[in-house]
Amino acid sequence: MRTKAYVVGVGMTRFEKPETRDWQYWDMAREAGTGALTDAGIPYSAVEQVPVGYCFQASTAGQRAAYELGLTGVPVYNVNNNCATGATALMLARQFVEGGASDCVLALGFEKMARGALGGGADGGDFATSPVARHYAVMAARHGFEMTPPTAQIFGNAAREHMERYGTTEAQLAAVGAKNHRHSANNPYAQFQDAYTVDEILAARTVHSPLTKLQCSPTSDGAAAAVVVSERFVERHGLGERAVEIVAQAMATDTEESFASGSCIDVVGQPMSRAAARQVYDSAGLGIEDVDVVELHDCFSVNELLTYEALGMCEPGESGKLVESGATTYGGRWVVNPSGGLISKGHPLGATGIAQVAELTWQLRGEARARQVADACVGLAHNVGLGGAAVVTLLRRA
Repeated sequence: MRTKAYVVGVGMTRFEKPETRDWQYWDMAREAGTGALTDAGIPYSAVEQVPVGYCFQASTAGQRAAYELGLTGVPVYNVNNNCATGATALMLARQFVEGGASDCVLALGFEKMARGALGGGADGGDFATSPVARHYAVMAARHGFEMTPPTAQIFGNAAREHMERYGTTEAQLAAVGAKNHRHSANNPYAQFQDAYTVDEILAARTVHSPLTKLQCSPTSDGAAAAVVVSERFVERHGLGERAVEIVAQAMATDTEESFASGSCIDVVGQPMSRAAARQVYDSAGLGIEDVDVVELHDCFSVNELLTYEALGMCEPGESGKLVESGATTYGGRWVVNPSGGLISKGHPLGATGIAQVAELTWQLRGEARARQVADACVGLAHNVGLGGAAVVTLLRRA
């Protein structure tokens, strides 16, 4: 029989520009992992399994990182799913608990990155052999291939298509960046804590039109961790007041829909996100109308708009108007990316999905301080990676 799974402890480092601090990935993992265990009030010896997410380190780096927390001999799994790596590690932790294999699992994610834009995939390798070569081929067939950063290029071209199809404006795209930078001013874990106006964002250096630098997530160093436990463990250790339930979770990968249209909107993951969200709503018996706070994958401003539509927050083509209306910030219908999101909080690939859940856990417990969403009861996390995988997680205050 399935048991419920709960997050009872979270921790993360500050996300920082690469080479800012003299530390190694295992130092980051120790800080985040210790923070999660301390938050849960349990020792590492209680942990039975450890899925570890990262993209840029060598094989068994997960063991090297986990060994900083203890040498207990527990299984350690190395997870790599491009930008959806963190949420994938968390999903494994939930499955171990829900399936009855373990009562206490630590999901850990980290990344130590190089400065500069990402290449065609997490490995930055040759496009001919890249796992995302098929995705970029779709883009090239419609838009050509320019000498701009590849990931910015494919998302920038998705933005161009959205503008052509629906009349979305550059100011609406910039409004996403303005909102998320404004939110991050209250987040001590964020890589950037400066607020900008829409005009300032539009005036920033263009990375790939229409996207400017302040609408693009940066490369980042950092780590995040979450302790996932069974209902039995919660009761045995008296963790009811700390527990946040993982109500439902789903992963979707690319289908024919991703490639058939020849559209960058589809190839960057909107169909995957829509499918994962639908599975979560069906499983939970809840919908987006029940959600109070959202942490979604705004690797570029356009992806936040695409995700509004995929999650059912608005009809296709209405996402620009939605952000412009104030519906996705404090005082609106939802608060989206109170952490600052990837654009301003930062994006260390292996840590991002777990950091989203850390933020939602603090929000649902009422512990988010200056960025607290009033009366938050239900939160939704969305983490997506080209290649591709989209993970949607629904959380509820226990």
